[in-house]
Amino acid sequence: MIAVVIPVCFLLLVVLWKKFPLIGGNINAALLLTGVLTLLLGAVSDPADWIAAWIDGLNRMAWIMALSITGGIFAEISVQLGTVDTIIGALTAKFRSHPRILVVCIIATLVLAGSLLGDAIAASTVVGILTFGILVSMNLENEKIAAIVMMGASVGSIMPPMTQALALSSSLIGTDPDPVISIGYKTVFICFIVVAVYGAMILIKKDNVPGANKEIEIKFESETAGDILRKNWKSLIPLCFLIVVIFLRTLKIVDVGPVILKNINFLKISDEKTVNMYELLSGISIVSGLTNGIVLSIICAIAFSFLFRKVRANSGQIFRQSLTNVQRTLILQICCSFMLGSFYKSGAIDTVGAFAQSLNGNVLKLGGTGAMCLLGMLTGSQSTTQNVVFTFFGPALVAFGVDPTRAAVAGAHLAAAGQGMPPADLTTFVICGMISSQFGKKVDPVKSMFYSLPMCIVFLITGLVFLYM
Repeated sequence: MIAVVIPVCFLLLVVLWKKFPLIGGNINAALLLTGVLTLLLGAVSDPADWIAAWIDGLNRMAWIMALSITGGIFAEISVQLGTVDTIIGALTAKFRSHPRILVVCIIATLVLAGSLLGDAIAASTVVGILTFGILVSMNLENEKIAAIVMMGASVGSIMPPMTQALALSSSLIGTDPDPVISIGYKTVFICFIVVAVYGAMILIKKDNVPGANKEIEIKFESETAGDILRKNWKSLIPLCFLIVVIFLRTLKIVDVGPVILKNINFLKISDEKTVNMYELLSGISIVSGLTNGIVLSIICAIAFSFLFRKVRANSGQIFRQSLTNVQRTLILQICCSFMLGSFYKSGAIDTVGAFAQSLNGNVLKLGGTGAMCLLGMLTGSQSTTQNVVFTFFGPALVAFGVDPTRAAVAGAHLAAAGQGMPPADLTTFVICGMISSQFGKKVDPVKSMFYSLPMCIVFLITGLVFLYM
């Protein structure tokens, strides 16, 4: 475990201690050197293995990078069509003098979106992107904006009915998911209350009113929210199209993007066998990120947006500007890919799993909790944490005498806690990338993760309560 803990501590030290020699505060250098340290401590010295680790990390992060690019393009289209102006104007007209109420409403909207979409990144992409403008206009730090959106979307992703975390933990234990989900409504609602109070009272100050940042132009300033929406509703059509496409995918009615690609035959192997576009892209390392369902949904929305003359006329500018905006984010994600690949190549992930398996008795609860949080920190993924650790941690809890329903509730909350902790929360990386691409500003994802730590602590405490009830 020392070989796992040391690189994580080194990363946090470099990021937080600005006076660290040469690289203090440099997130890209910190990520790369953490990867190097992880490989060396894992006795991986062959340069070929280092390259393989990086490619593996890029492959794991490919859909995140694809999401940043497509999300950046769709954000620029929204700017061109006036979608952003419409949303900013309507929210400002409604909540100009009540910034804390505005933030609570934003968090509640993200929770609702996450609960219906079942995925924090999807909620951030579809709904969160609409809130960036109003939050930036309030003169908030970009890292605080990312934390607010991340917390709302993450709380929503575990909130029933579309709750992947609770459903997966129930499945891994083999217990009835209905009582688990019923409890989830109550526990996640409590988490929402804490997050809303924290966001409104701690992250927001009284002078953070809409329009405080003069760099952000707020149009329709003298009109009411209703007037703004009535006059500019057409600008919301591409966004509504994207929402519909993702809802159809979430409800398993039809996954539009993959269906289209699967019906485009690209290669003919024999008279009886052809390879369609989806299979071709899926089989190529890194490029396979384009076949992610959310990415394809955004690509469909981008294509739909070309029905608007303004998008067609400015397509070159839209693509150039969006790629320029997302450049900084892509570099950061490439560096993060090396660190992530190093964790897998060095055996750090297996080490965490073996650590949890070696525990017994009452120590199992705290040790397993630590293993889930640590793996969540390393992978930034709630589902990976559950599949790797809770697969054996959950049944072991039941064998030890923990009620299966309570164990399932605990597993979901512990995985959600680990996912949001620094240094590798994928949702935060996506949100920071979208903010950076939309406003051309530097956003430190690790700093943002520290702002959202209270949410993780609430999830962690909730999990521990259900382990010891």
